[in-house]
Amino acid sequence: MIGRRHPHAITAERPDEGDDAELVEWLAAIVRGAPSLMRVLLTIRALELPDWLIMSGAVYQRVLNALTERAPDYGVRDYDLGYFDASDISYEAEDAVIRRVAADFDEPLRSTVEVRNQARVHVWFEGHFGESYTPLSCTAEALERFVSPMFAVGVRLKRDDRLHIAAPFGLADLFALRLRPNPRRFSANFSQVAAGVTRRWPEVTVEGAILERCTAAPDHHVEKGRQDGGGGSG
Repeated sequence: MIGRRHPHAITAERPDEGDDAELVEWLAAIVRGAPSLMRVLLTIRALELPDWLIMSGAVYQRVLNALTERAPDYGVRDYDLGYFDASDISYEAEDAVIRRVAADFDEPLRSTVEVRNQARVHVWFEGHFGESYTPLSCTAEALERFVSPMFAVGVRLKRDDRLHIAAPFGLADLFALRLRPNPRRFSANFSQVAAGVTRRWPEVTVEGAILERCTAAPDHHVEKGRQDGGGGSG
C-alpha cells in the first residue's frame, strides 16, 4: 500500500549496520564524485526549500555510470527537484519557485533542473495521465510511486554537509543493476521505460517486462524523474 514504510527503507545518510550501510556509503561517495550534481545540491540547499530532494535519474544514473565505468554525467538528461509545500498548492506558487530556482543557475543547468511541488501533483496528474493519484504527505513518498525500485532514490545536502538519502525500497536493486516494476504501483509503460534505460546501460538486467517490446520500443523521453508517465525514473 502506498505510504507504508518498506522494511528496507533508507531515510538517513547511513543505517546503523548491515549491507544497506555499505550501499549508502557507496552511494554517498558516488554523489560526491559527480561535480555537476554537487553543484545542484549546493545551490538548492542555499534556497532552503521545504522538504526538498534531488530525485531519480540525477542520482541513480550516476550509480549506473560508476558501476559500468562511464563518465558521471553520461546519460543524465535532467535534475528532478521535488519539494513539499502544502501551504499553497497553486500553480502560481509553484511557478514562483521554478523561477527562483532558475535564477540561481546558469546554462546548461538552468534548463535541466526541473522543479515540482509534490504537494500539488494530485491536482494535475489524473487530468494529464488519466490515472488517479492520491495526495502525498511528503516528498520522499513520491519515490514509492516511481516506475521501478531502481529509480526510487533521492538525496539532499544538509547544512552540515552530510547527505540525506531517501530510498523507500532500499538500494539493493540499484547496485545489482536490476530493473523491475514497482511491486506496489503498476505502470503500464514499464517496458517502454526499460527500453530507454537498457539502450544507455545494456548491463542492466530487466525483470518483469516483455524483452522484445523493450528492444523495439521507440526512444521516447519517458524516463522522467517527476511523476509524468505514471511515475518517475529519470
